[in-house]
Amino acid sequence: MASSAGPGNNGPQRGSAEVERPISIHSHDSHDSTSDKTKEKEVDDHVGEDLIHAATVGEPCGTPYGEPSLPPSRVSSHHSRPPVVIVPRAKRRGLLAGLAIIPEVERPYDYKRSTKWTITLTIALATTAAPLGSTIFYPALPTLSAELGATDTVANLSVAMYMLSMSIFPLWWSAFSERYGRRSIYLISFFLFLVFSIASALSTNIAMLVVFRICAGGSSASVQAVGAGTVADVWETFERGRAMGIFYLGPLLGPLIGPIVGGVLADSLGWQSNMWFCAIYALITWFLILLLLPETLVRPRVEEPIVNNLQRTTTLESAKAHTKRVAASLRRFFIDPMAVLLYLRFPPIQITVFLGAIAFAGLFIANVSIQQLFQEAPYNFNTTILGLLYIAPGLGYIITSVFGGRWIDRIMAREAKKANRYDENGRLIYLPEDRMRENMWLANTVYPLSLLVYGWTVQYGVQFMVPLISLFLFGASSMLVFSAATTMLTEFVRKKSSAGVAINNFVRNIFSCLGVVVAAPWVHAIGAGWVFTTICIFCLIFGFAAIFLLRRNAQKWRVEMDKALNDMK
Repeated sequence: MASSAGPGNNGPQRGSAEVERPISIHSHDSHDSTSDKTKEKEVDDHVGEDLIHAATVGEPCGTPYGEPSLPPSRVSSHHSRPPVVIVPRAKRRGLLAGLAIIPEVERPYDYKRSTKWTITLTIALATTAAPLGSTIFYPALPTLSAELGATDTVANLSVAMYMLSMSIFPLWWSAFSERYGRRSIYLISFFLFLVFSIASALSTNIAMLVVFRICAGGSSASVQAVGAGTVADVWETFERGRAMGIFYLGPLLGPLIGPIVGGVLADSLGWQSNMWFCAIYALITWFLILLLLPETLVRPRVEEPIVNNLQRTTTLESAKAHTKRVAASLRRFFIDPMAVLLYLRFPPIQITVFLGAIAFAGLFIANVSIQQLFQEAPYNFNTTILGLLYIAPGLGYIITSVFGGRWIDRIMAREAKKANRYDENGRLIYLPEDRMRENMWLANTVYPLSLLVYGWTVQYGVQFMVPLISLFLFGASSMLVFSAATTMLTEFVRKKSSAGVAINNFVRNIFSCLGVVVAAPWVHAIGAGWVFTTICIFCLIFGFAAIFLLRRNAQKWRVEMDKALNDMK
C-alpha cells in the first residue's frame, strides 16, 4: 500500500516501511481489463521527487477509505477499513488529556466522519474568537473615545494593534504546536485570552486597554494557524476542501457576528460589556476544547529515551553542556518560530499567501467603510442597524463554506483522473494546484467586481439593498479564494501544515491591519467609488497573474522548494 504523507511532523503512516519506499506511478486504461498491459510512466528524477514530497499519494477519490480509485474492471477486491487503535489513557498527549471525551488514536485519519466533523466544528468555533474580538469593538469606539478621553485615531489603535498581534503571535503558536502538540497550545492560549479579555474590560485608561488588547489578540490567534493543522491531521486530501471550508467559516463569521453583538451591547451596557462577552466566549470555548479536542498531531515513529550524558563528565564539561542546552532552548523559543517566514522566498508559498491576503485586506476595508458610509446621509442608520448590515457578506461566507469546499474536492478528483495520475495501487495522486481551476477564475473575477459595484452604489446613495447584494457576492466569491489558498498552503508545506498557515495569517493580518488604518481617511479623501475601483483593478491583475503562474509553474517550483528544504535539514 502506498504512503500518504500527512501534515504532521512525519506524516500519517500507512505502514512501517511505506514512507521510505519509492512510489511508482502508473497510468491505468479502463479498456485493458483482461491483460496486464498497464505501462509505467517514465517520470524523471525531479518530477518523481516532486510527487513523493508534494503530491498526496494513495488516497481515494470519493470512495471508502482503502478502496482503490480504479475503473470497476480493475478492482480486484474490497479493502476493509483498518481498525481504529485508541491510545491508552495513560499515554495520551496534551494538557488534561484524560478529560477529553474523544480519545486520542494512533492515526487521526481513522476517526469516524462524525468525530472528524465534531473536531472540525469545535476548531471553527474557536477560530471565530480572534476576529470576533476585533470587530466587536467597532461600534464601541465612539463610546470608548468619550469615556477614556482618547481621540478617534488613538482609540482605533485598540483594534489595529490587536490585529497586528494576531499576525505575529501565531508564528510562535504554530512552532510550539508542531513540537508540543495541538491540544496543549489550544488550552494555554484560550486561558490567556480569557485572562486578557477580563483585564481589557477592567482597563481604566487607553494605554492600559491597548496593552491588554495586544495580549488578547495574540493569545486568541493561536487557532487560526494551529487549527488548519488539526483539520489537515484528521481529513485526507480528497475530502479536505469541504472540511477546510467549514473551518474557514470561523474567521469569517467573526466579522459578521462581532459588529451585530457589539452594537447591541455598546448601546445598552457600554464598551466594557463587549470585552466581557469575549471573556465568556473564551471560557465556553476553553471547555469545548478540553472535552472535544484530543491530540491529533501524528506521533513520531521513534521516541528516543532521554539519557543523562553528564553523569561521568567533569564540571567544565557539564557547564559547557548546560550552556549549549540553554542556547538551544533560547533559539527554539525565540528564533526558530520566525524561521517559518523564510518560506516566503519560495514562489508557490509567496504567491498563494498574497493571493489570499489582498482579498482579506479588501474584506476589512469594506467592513470599515460600512460603519463609515451607512451612518451618513442618505442612509443615516443607527449602530444596531449598522451591525445587521454585516449579515449580507456573512451569508455569502456560509453558503460557500457549505457547498464550495465540496466543489473544489470534485475539481481535484477530476483533474487527477484527467491526467491519469495513479500510484502503483491504483489510487489517485492529488496536486495542490489542482484546486486552481474554474473555481478560482470565477472567484477572482466576481469578488473584485462586487467591490467595484459596492463602492459606486454606496457613494451615490443607491437603495441600500443594491450595495448589500454586492457585499453578499463578495462574501461568497472571496470565501472560495480564502479556503483554496489556506488548503493549498497545508499541502505545499505538508510536514508542517500549521507553519504554512501561520505565514498566511502573518501576511493576511498585516494587510488587514493596514486596511483598517487607511480605510476611513482613504474613503474620505477620494470617495468610496475610486477606493474600490483601485482595489478592484489591483485584485483582478494580481489574481489572474497568480492563478496563471501557479497553474503553469507550481510543479517545477515545488521540486525546487523540496530540494531547498531538504538541503536545510
